[in-house]
Amino acid sequence: MNFLLITLILVSTITSLGQSRRVNPAALPVTPVAAELTVKQMFDEANGYTRAKFAEFEQKKTAFSERLRLQTEREQKQLAAKYATAAAIRPNLSGEDLYYVGLLQWIAESLDGTTEFLKKYLESPDQRPDRQQNARSIIVYVFAKQKKFDEAIKYLADYEAGGATKVSDRWRMHSELAKSYVMTKDYTAAAAHASKSYVAAKTLMQDRSSKVNPADAVLDAGMLLFETHRDSGNVKEADAALEDMRKTASAINSPTFFYYSADKLITYQIETGRKALGMDTYLAMLIQAGKDFAGKGTQNDALQKLKRREKQYKLLMQPAPELVGIDQWFPGSPKTLASLKGRVVLLDFWATWCGPCFDAFPSLAEWHQDLTRDGLTIVGVTRYYGRAEGFTVDNPNEIAFLKRFKEKYNLGYDFAVANAPDTQNLYAATSLPTAVVIDRKGVIRYIESGTNPSRIEEMRATILKL
Repeated sequence: MNFLLITLILVSTITSLGQSRRVNPAALPVTPVAAELTVKQMFDEANGYTRAKFAEFEQKKTAFSERLRLQTEREQKQLAAKYATAAAIRPNLSGEDLYYVGLLQWIAESLDGTTEFLKKYLESPDQRPDRQQNARSIIVYVFAKQKKFDEAIKYLADYEAGGATKVSDRWRMHSELAKSYVMTKDYTAAAAHASKSYVAAKTLMQDRSSKVNPADAVLDAGMLLFETHRDSGNVKEADAALEDMRKTASAINSPTFFYYSADKLITYQIETGRKALGMDTYLAMLIQAGKDFAGKGTQNDALQKLKRREKQYKLLMQPAPELVGIDQWFPGSPKTLASLKGRVVLLDFWATWCGPCFDAFPSLAEWHQDLTRDGLTIVGVTRYYGRAEGFTVDNPNEIAFLKRFKEKYNLGYDFAVANAPDTQNLYAATSLPTAVVIDRKGVIRYIESGTNPSRIEEMRATILKL
């Protein structure tokens, strides 16, 4: 739920509202060039830095990588910090200057600097209504992130009374307030702001001028509303939030969003001791998908995603079946799930040829190192495929390859290698990777196929909870 970005008046500033803004990166030395620029010119250069750099990379055919992206964003923050430092010491700053220094501080991730200069701007005589509202919305966001709720609510009231408002601003401000209230366990206040954020997000779907992806906004706000009710124990309202998300998905003709909402509702019902209701909901969603999607392609997309989950729904909250057909277990000695009761067990079904499987390795290695002493056991479950490094191999050579692979990727947990896909079939792990979390009583508490940052975080949260 966290990674939603944009570009309007803060093309990469308000865009980055979903990102953490805790540290002001070390500013680059102030150069003579900075002295020749107006503060607005400094802002324009810093704000457009990543866009210009990526256009340059494209022109030069520089290969994109996550490392390159992070480096470019770091350079942008350093440039903004340099310009903010240079501008802040200028005498007799105008109202416009104060505004753009505040925005430079925002890009540089200096929260205190952001509020300091934007508040000064709001106190200055030369103001523009659009800038006033933008300044207030950023101040609300920052104070909410800092859990300075009284100040955030004050500036939110000023924003609402300040003239023209933007739906995207309301979505972000209420969302950040809700998240911070959840962190302080004030679920009543969190639910109120999450509800307002969700309403604003749905309104964005009718706003064609918005730079925000409305589906992302609805998903982010809807899940925030659900999680707020879930964490407060309000089962009825949590169900209602997910059902409303499902209806919204149908309204915008999104089978992926439909599946996501329906899947969350089914798994939540099963996890909260309502297995029969969850399975009834599963059947109802199969029928509903046929009603909601007129196009055969979109209808089949939603149906196939749900049908692939049926066996996993049935396994959820049931005793974990024993691993069968395991031929090799290393480096430790072979274990049964029965012998591991009293510990949390994570089964990672994977294969060396599975690209997405690699994405989870850093987290699995970290959890093995940090949580084993707290009772976590990770087992990487794979089977013989008769291939290694592009060649056909026999079982002993495949085992030798797996041992080299294990060392190469620094995977300290045990591997279990099966003769056949029997265990995979028992756990409906026909798609790789599939992760299964088993609690200390031997009950399956989490089972999902595929990997992405949110799923890895869900796994981690489930493990820590158990």
